[in-house]
Amino acid sequence: SNPQPLVCCDCFRGIRYLSKNCKERFVLIGDLLSLEQLDIVLLQEVWCEKDFLFLKKKLSSVSPYSHYFKSVYVASVSSFSVRDAQHGDWFGGKAVGKVLLNISGLKVHIFITHLHAEYCREKDSYLPHRMVQAWELQQFIRHTSAGADVVILGGDLNMHPDDLGTRLLRNYTGLQDSFSETANFDGCEEGHTHISENPFTNTDGLVPFGGGVRIDYILFKGSGEVDVSCESLSTTKGPVPGHPFPYSDHEALTAEFLFTPTTKGNGCSERQSVNEARTEVKVGLHCTERMRHTAARTGIMGLVLLVLELAIAAVPLFALGTEQPFPKASFYLLGALCFAVLLSTLMLYVFYSMEVKALQGTEDQMRLAISSFQEQLKESPKVLSSDHLKLDNKLLK
Repeated sequence: SNPQPLVCCDCFRGIRYLSKNCKERFVLIGDLLSLEQLDIVLLQEVWCEKDFLFLKKKLSSVSPYSHYFKSVYVASVSSFSVRDAQHGDWFGGKAVGKVLLNISGLKVHIFITHLHAEYCREKDSYLPHRMVQAWELQQFIRHTSAGADVVILGGDLNMHPDDLGTRLLRNYTGLQDSFSETANFDGCEEGHTHISENPFTNTDGLVPFGGGVRIDYILFKGSGEVDVSCESLSTTKGPVPGHPFPYSDHEALTAEFLFTPTTKGNGCSERQSVNEARTEVKVGLHCTERMRHTAARTGIMGLVLLVLELAIAAVPLFALGTEQPFPKASFYLLGALCFAVLLSTLMLYVFYSMEVKALQGTEDQMRLAISSFQEQLKESPKVLSSDHLKLDNKLLK
């Protein structure tokens, strides 16, 4: 299939009249995106909605779908229909935006974020902020990407590859680093995206690192249905051709992903496991129903015995002069036993009824899940029957 480019662009403090070359850079970014005819565009630091509307209009012919997260200042423009969009706000005033796209029948969850800057590594007073942000980011990704075929995260994490926050994010989400996973890299040394040659960069903080650091990432993972591999990764270097300044203070990343359907395909393993679990639940449900039935029968027997004993106790009341035919001690003991049986079986019946309802509810949910799998099987994408599916993923910083 044809390559499908994805771009994530940090607009570098896109605040009109305050940011350096803001208007010119938005025009150049729009020209670049139009020339590339990209399928997915992710924008960060779009502080002015007019700039987003400008890019939306400029890209409307190739990317008619868009979403702007007004309280987050990130946006997406896509040639694929946006099925859902949501965002999360968290500690330190940063956030994440997410769009759910349907690409050739695949559910692709795309996240864009921008974590708090480091400013000074030796005295990093914002390290706790980024730790909390990284923790909440991984929670947001895990809790909102259930059922995704592909998950992609692009953005400025403001953390080095081996920093605790980066490791925390990758380990908890299972996301892989494009730079580490690709076999084909072309660009800045060691994949640096924040380099001293950039005129918008404060070079003092980069001196201890040899003039460059890698703090921008494209992270990805597949699923039980689709294997994802990064076929190539590259970065831009230097200013925009014909201009003395670059698109942003960070360099561009371009990644090409290869989507390959797994041999399991179409959720067979998931359906099988749900079917097996549903079978176990149904066995437990039938067993619990039998126990509830047994408790009901025992309770009825206890009630009959108790009524019979009460009837025997009432005989002397209607037949004057007739003495109680049973010893009082045995009579009271039998009555207490019948009452205890009746009370215990009533409690067991209530308990088993609650358990039956819980098992029935779970079994109903599993039945719906199996029905959902069957619907997905009917609507399974034709692309999964092909050998490969390619996706270009570009990150402009």
